Amino acid sequence: MWEVTRPARPGVVAGVTIAGFRRGASGAEHRLVPHAVVTLSVDFGAEPVIVDDATGVRRRGSLAVGLGFGGAVWVRGANIECVHVRLSPLAARAVLGFDPADLAGGIVALDDLWGRDAARLGERLSATAAWQDRFAVIGGWLARRHEAGAPVEPEVAWAWRRMVAGRGQVRVDRLAAELGWSRKRLWSRFHAQIGLPPKRAAKLVRFDHAAHRLAEGQDPARVAAESGYTDQSHLHRDIAALAGTTPAALARESREATAALTTPGQEGTLLAPAWAMCTPGPGAAAVRGGTPR
Repeated sequence: MWEVTRPARPGVVAGVTIAGFRRGASGAEHRLVPHAVVTLSVDFGAEPVIVDDATGVRRRGSLAVGLGFGGAVWVRGANIECVHVRLSPLAARAVLGFDPADLAGGIVALDDLWGRDAARLGERLSATAAWQDRFAVIGGWLARRHEAGAPVEPEVAWAWRRMVAGRGQVRVDRLAAELGWSRKRLWSRFHAQIGLPPKRAAKLVRFDHAAHRLAEGQDPARVAAESGYTDQSHLHRDIAALAGTTPAALARESREATAALTTPGQEGTLLAPAWAMCTPGPGAAAVRGGTPR
């Protein structure tokens, strides 16, 4: 089981969630499920986190995981300690310091992104004993990066919020028309600043919504019908393509992770079986105001 610790107070950067993870000598192996967030894993344990992707490439240590990355991807390791940072696409651009599209929906070593700054952050976390103090260190670091970085353009942020509020069922040409943009302009700016083209992002948001409903025990046929899938086989195909598993297996793994997060461990920690499923996806982000101009 993973020990999961969360900050005692909410963070200062909107759209950012943080959790600390520890795994003992028993080791772990599980699937990485795609989410509509960018994830940073800052590793400072005795042994590195290991991620094996579908092509057989193995990566170790501190990593940045692009929007929607997962599926036939496995996380392994023992004697692990790391901090996970989940960035809404609306926060990721500023924190990363570059357009999320540069991650190409994949996985990149933090050292390759930030050089020595990434190593120094890991060293500071390793030298800090208490989890809440570690959260203060990384929270301050995130706030500084977010303040210095370039925000997502208001029109692009509006399009993302509409997509999430519509659970991925909003047509891209309709978004472009409401913005007064061409479809090509929306595609270009959305892809660069959010990290995926609009159509793929909508597919990911729809999957995320369906996965949460399946985890609640809802009937797959009903989930498919009410989540914008043409039929149940369409839902099965999307889950196989995005998560590398079946609806039943995805629902079971999600329920196990959710149930574990209600089980207290020692010193304010929680015990959880899944390293990648302990914070929600994009949620029901509100759409405030009208169309930006």
